[in-house]
Order: sequence, then structure tokens, then C-alpha cells
Amino acid sequence: MNKLRELQMRVARLERRAALVEGLQGADFSGRDLKGVDFSNTNLRAANFNGANLTGAKFMGSNLSGVHLKGANLTGADLTSAILTGASVRDADLTEADLTGANLRGATLIKSTLTNANFTGANLVGSSLYGVNLEGANLKGADMSVADLREATLTNAIYNANTYLPVLTSAQFKVMHKFP
Repeated sequence: MNKLRELQMRVARLERRAALVEGLQGADFSGRDLKGVDFSNTNLRAANFNGANLTGAKFMGSNLSGVHLKGANLTGADLTSAILTGASVRDADLTEADLTGANLRGATLIKSTLTNANFTGANLVGSSLYGVNLEGANLKGADMSVADLREATLTNAIYNANTYLPVLTSAQFKVMHKFP
């Protein structure tokens, strides 16, 4: 009987945790200092992180669809396999962020700093990357077809045969490195 009670209590704790995690959908974290916080595998759909300090934060596998990150600092953040479809990431700093396998389809990253960010295998189809700085970014295997890269800086960006780039018109290239 005691084991049954323990099991019931564990289930209740898990249900409360699930409700808390689900309750972060649409939450307002604007302007908060969330340096190093682990939001991995969390549903943060439509949350507001405008102006937040998310340096080194972890969002691995999280749902960030429609999230607002205007002016946020995500330096060194881990967004591996995160879902950022339709996200608004204007004027944000994602220097050295890891977006390996992330889905940024239709996201707006206008004038964001993506220096040395890792986009290996990321989906950026139809994203607006107008005026972004992708200097030294790893774009190996990234799908950027139909993305808007006007006035983007791609100096020393790394790509390979599996990288899908749109027709580039006024993007600023000094050197792009192709690796197998």
C-alpha cells in the first residue's frame, strides 16, 4: 500500500511539472536576466523574450514557434533541434549560438548578429535574413532556399554541397568557404 501511495505522489508531481511547462506558452520574459537557464524540451510557443539576456541558455528541442526575441542576447545559446517557425528574432545577438537541426522556417531574423553561429542542417526556408551578419557561420547542410539574404554579410561563412542557398543578389561576400 505504501508503494502505491509513493507512485501516486510521483505521478502527481509529474502532472504538476507538465502543467507548469505547458503553462510557459505565451509567457512574458521580456527584459529578464535568464543567463544559462535550461528551457530544453519546453513548449514556449509565442513567449516574449524581447530584450532578455539569454546568454548560454539552453533551448534544445523546445517549441519556440512564434516567439518574440527582439533585441535579445542569445550569445552561446544552445537551440539544437529547436522549433522557431515564424519566430521574430529582430536585432538579436546569436553570436556563437548552436542552431544545429533547428527549424526556422519563415522566421524573421532581420539585422541580427549570427557571427560564428552553427546552422548545420537547419531549416531556414523562407526566412527573412535581411541585413544579418553571418560572418564565420557554419551553414553546412542548411536549407536557405527562398530565404531573403539581401544586405547580409556572409564573410568567411562555411557551406558544403548540401547547403541550399537562394539566388544571392546584394548579399555581401568577401570569402565563403566550401567544405565537403
